[in-house]
Amino acid sequence: MAVLPQISRETSRLPTVLLAALLSACTCAHAKDPGLSVFLSPIEEEILQELNLARQSPLQYAAFLEQSRRYYKQKLFKPPGHETFLTEEGLKAVDEAIRFLRKVKALSPLKASSGLSLAARDHVIDQGLRGLEGHTGSDGSEPWERANRYGSWKSTIAENIGYGEKKARELVMRLIIDDGVPDRGHRKNIFNEEFKVVGIAAGKHSVYGSMCVMVFADGFEDRKKPNSSH
Repeated sequence: MAVLPQISRETSRLPTVLLAALLSACTCAHAKDPGLSVFLSPIEEEILQELNLARQSPLQYAAFLEQSRRYYKQKLFKPPGHETFLTEEGLKAVDEAIRFLRKVKALSPLKASSGLSLAARDHVIDQGLRGLEGHTGSDGSEPWERANRYGSWKSTIAENIGYGEKKARELVMRLIIDDGVPDRGHRKNIFNEEFKVVGIAAGKHSVYGSMCVMVFADGFEDRKKPNSSH
């Protein structure tokens, strides 16, 4: 909910109030990008595509949010086929996000990082099994410390986490709306032009059903594997 202290490390978390809102209001399939890395699962590839669609075509994403407005009644959100959900801000947050998307400049796409994806995977496994939330691991590790296990990040790193049943587009839409997060930290991470790479891991969560961790950085160099030859 709050952004962690800055040491060139901008992090944010999805508020609990949005967990149940990561449900499908619409479905839109993408053709698979042959340039996507083989270490991402299909849903992780979809999330990467959605992040890059939002960065490269913010006006198109504004249109997605505009379509979702019809499912709000004051602070109640009722997407088709799902139970009514109480948000913190209602249409106020949606409309603020739409205004942001109409003004923000298009950014270059993020490239998938295997090392950052491994760091994200560690957190998914750790929290998923234990039903935990937040950026701090059960071993006390923070996002940058988990990233350090697999290589070196350049100068800036951040982490977004989403919990609950979700499809890629609905997850990214909810992070961009950032209902209940005053500083819109999730959105800032997605549209931070300094970030060039991202690690993504999605998996099961014992309480919320599923979760996704995204680790952003302005650069990342994977640690070289030790030579096993004798």
